[in-house]
Amino acid sequence: MAYRIIIVDDEIEVATMLQRFLLRNGYQVSCASNGTEAISKAAEQPDLILLDINMPQMDGIEVCKAIREVVSCPIVFLTARDQDTDKIEGFAAGGDDYIVKPFSLAELGARIEAHLRRDRRSKDIQRKVFGDITVDYSSREVFVRGERLHFNRKDFDIIQLLSLNRGQTFDRAKIYDRVWGLEGDGDDIVIMEHIRKIRLTFAKAGCESCIETVWGIGYKWVG
Repeated sequence: MAYRIIIVDDEIEVATMLQRFLLRNGYQVSCASNGTEAISKAAEQPDLILLDINMPQMDGIEVCKAIREVVSCPIVFLTARDQDTDKIEGFAAGGDDYIVKPFSLAELGARIEAHLRRDRRSKDIQRKVFGDITVDYSSREVFVRGERLHFNRKDFDIIQLLSLNRGQTFDRAKIYDRVWGLEGDGDDIVIMEHIRKIRLTFAKAGCESCIETVWGIGYKWVG
């Protein structure tokens, strides 16, 4: 069965170009031209959403926040913004990737394939128990003594990466590469903010996070 992708962009020319490209590559595609329509289409439970940030009335950040609680699929932002603060805001809203316009269709296709491949792999894994912490990889949920904790998609991806490789140290660039699927030096600020939020969520539940800082190197799971 073909993967289902929703394109959300108010620029008809851009949406049409992306739709034609994805259809040629075997995907099922539907389009939304505004935030309200995007929220409605998200109920279809697509496999991936391409979401433009710069839209009138309800922008992509607002749309992402509105649908993240009801969809678990990767959300890839398409935008002309390239500032670190914009990226952090997008990831904090629940986005999985951030592609700056103009971009090549070849790069976009590779990013989509990588996200779908990782999403498919994660659903094949079951669960592991680390003391009071239970990580259910198939449902993408984390529990502390039976109580479900709330983590956004990227928070869980980091937990999954570290917990499935217990004892192995990952530097920030490697975490960025493995979780976001991007090569290069990574974004230290984004990684540090996600680690901070993960630890805070565990602390509020009265539990150690199991994520240990290896000073000067990175992080590892020690539970």
